[in-house]
Formats: sequence, structure tokens, C-alpha cells
Amino acid sequence: MKDFSLALCLFGIAPSIIMGFSPAHISQPMTTTNPGSSTLRSPFHTTTQQRTTTSKTSLQMSSRTGAGRDFYSILEISRSASAPEIKSAYRKLAKKYHPDANPGKDTTNDFQEVNRAYEVLSDEDKRKKYDMFGEAAVGSSAASEGGYGGYGSPFGGAGFSQEVDLGDIFDTFFGGGGPGGPAGASGFAGGGRGGRGGRRSGPMAGDDLRFDLELDFKKAIFGGEEKVRIRHLETCGTCTGSGVKPGAKVSTCSSCNGVGVTMQVTRTPLGNFQTQQTCASCRGTGQKIEEYCGTCSGEGTVSKTKQIKVDIPPGVEDGNKLRVRSEGDAGPNGGPAGDLYIFLKVKSDPNFRREGPEIYSDATISYMDAILGASLKVPVVDGEVTIKVPPGTQPEQVMRLKGNGAPVLGDTNKRGDQYVTMKIEIPSSISKEEQELVEKLKELQDKKAGKKQGFFQ
Repeated sequence: MKDFSLALCLFGIAPSIIMGFSPAHISQPMTTTNPGSSTLRSPFHTTTQQRTTTSKTSLQMSSRTGAGRDFYSILEISRSASAPEIKSAYRKLAKKYHPDANPGKDTTNDFQEVNRAYEVLSDEDKRKKYDMFGEAAVGSSAASEGGYGGYGSPFGGAGFSQEVDLGDIFDTFFGGGGPGGPAGASGFAGGGRGGRGGRRSGPMAGDDLRFDLELDFKKAIFGGEEKVRIRHLETCGTCTGSGVKPGAKVSTCSSCNGVGVTMQVTRTPLGNFQTQQTCASCRGTGQKIEEYCGTCSGEGTVSKTKQIKVDIPPGVEDGNKLRVRSEGDAGPNGGPAGDLYIFLKVKSDPNFRREGPEIYSDATISYMDAILGASLKVPVVDGEVTIKVPPGTQPEQVMRLKGNGAPVLGDTNKRGDQYVTMKIEIPSSISKEEQELVEKLKELQDKKAGKKQGFFQ
């Protein structure tokens, strides 16, 4: 109820109050649209629609001009500069303007602008948006713009430029609102940005998938190839992900004017109260499709079963995961596919235990071999080796076999060690002849012990 009351209060804010609060200006004054009229603006500004009378209010706080900065000029490069040229220019200017390199001189703003320019131009997608629409298309950077954690004031001043959109507050309380709806009916600035609460256009990345794979103990150590069968969504080959039958007519939905939502505005003493819901005519797409694709039923994706080969690197362990790129679900509207994550579970082995690259095993010898010493063949993960058991070996004594462990993950030239624990077997019954020999051995041991005792006495 508190959230609801706060939202109503926001709708009732008078322009004069907002003007007094903002250190800059009100970018969108109270506007009343007339039926049949429309205003076209940049994709990043509010546009007005017909048939609805609303109030639009936003706070604009900026110390820069609306045209934005020329990132190419900041980096001193041409608009056709390649990625290596951009990187080289950035390194040169970052070194030039770094505060540590300029003691006694404030170069913070220059250094932040260079960082911001490189942040945008080094990213292919951001650079395309910037070339088409300017800085507004790539948003702002807290590090380069100052912001609360930077060097600027949150209410204007050096390095801060941000439009405070009251539609974001509406979204917090009601899960959608102004930005996705018609600008003339939204009640907030930013109606032309599309997205939240309205139709989503353009390709989007698909979902990642998970597959649990059980590995043999030795395959986890030495690696290999595994075949896995998965079921995922692939882009429809008939409509290439659009969901529209090839050749079918696509028009703007007349019910929602292409927004994907229908809205109703109610006037109250506290201001305008607005509700919205997904357009029933176009199912939120904003378009009327003459005929959907028959292959995918208009979804743009089809479910398919596929067998893929997975390379298991040497040295993987239980709980490791592998990523297979672009084998997840295909994205909506022809978007790129997500990734497939393979979670590994390693089977246990009756002869070996493993801790990282180290291997542990047991070997059983007779009490006579423990006393006299012997040569013993013991199994290792890649075969069998012969070890020498020294005379007088004690129970649970551990012998180290250097380099016979598992490979180190990421460096197959390095291997761990194997540790063999000696288990001495004591017979539960012996023959009469063996008993006589053991008794004679005991007498010899007693005499030996007696002589040692007498010597010390």
C-alpha cells in the first residue's frame, strides 16, 4: 500500500516543484496532444501519440550539450579507424592523461573521457549504435561520467549527464509503464526507447543449457572424446527466426499503434493514474501478421535433437564444467544461440583414489616380503610398474611413484605422483613346519634382545 501511495504522489508532482528541485531544466513540459496530430523525434526522445491526453514529466540533469561528445575526436582518430588503431590511440592518451603521470595538474576529466571513448569504440556493438545515434544510444558510464562514485555531483556539474526517468519509478511499483508505451499516454519521458512493459523487438540471445555427463575414471585423467545427445531450439530455417511466413504481409497493429500494450488513463485529484496490459490483438508484438510460419507455428524456433562431440581435456575432475559455444537454445527473432554447459561427474575406481593430480592406491605384501624385501608389480593409472620393497617395510608405509599421477589440467606436460600404501598380510594359520621355523626365528630374536640388554646392564 505504501508503494501504491508513493506512485500516486509521483504522478501529482507539480512542474514548478520539479523545476525547483532540478539544477538544470525540465526536458518535457506538461503536454496535451490533439487528436490526429503527431510529433516525430529521435529514437531516444519522447514521441507523442494520438487519442490520449496525459502529463509528461522528466528531470534532465546535465552540464553537457545535448549533442553529446565526439569520441573519435577525443581519441584523435578517424571514423574509419580499425580496432588496433583505436587501441593504440587509447594507450597513448591514457598514458598522457593518467593522474599519476601529471603530478600537480588535474587531468581527471581528460582521463575519464579517454576511458569512456575507448569503452564505446572498442566494443563493436556499442560503436555501431554510437555511429548511428550518438552517445545517447550507448548510455552512460559511472566511471567516466562521475556519478555518485566518481568525481562529479549527482545533481549536475563536472562530468555528469543523466536523464532521470520517472517511468523507472513507475516500473518499480507496477512492473511496467511509461517507457514501453505510447509516449503521449505514458506520462513519463522516454516513451520512444521501447522494451520494458511493451513489445521487445530485435534479435536476443538464447538461453544456456545444462547437460550432466558421467565420465570413466581414466578418461577423466587422460581425456578423450564423448558423444552427447541433446535437445535444443534452433532457428527456423523457413522464416529465419521471424515467425512470419515468407511473403506474408506485416502491418502495425491498429489496436495498440505498434506498442504491444493498451493503456487506460484515469484522471484523479492527485494526478493521472495509468494502467496497461498486453495487447490482445497482436499478443504484445505490436504487429499484425497476415500469416505465421507453418514450420515453427510463428515461434521462430523449432525443437531438434542433436548429437555433438565433446572433447574432454586431460586432468578434469568431478564437478568441473565444460562450455560448448552456441549449442544452447536459439535466440528469439533470429538471435544468437546460448551456450551448452556440460557438468562432469567422474565414476569411482576400485583400485585408485584421486585428489587433484595425485593418485592413491594400496599394495598387499606377505610378512616375509616385508621382512626380507622384494620386487613387486603394482598397477598405475596408465599400466603397471615394478617397485622394490625394501627389507623391514612397516605396515601402512607409503611409497611414492614420482610422475605416475594424473596430468595437471591445462598443462599436460606436468603430472602428479602416485602414493602406494603397503598392506602387510599376516596368515591366520600356518603349517607345523612353518611354525617350527617361526619359533626358531623367535628364539634368535629373544637371544639377540637378551644380549643387547646384558650389554647395557
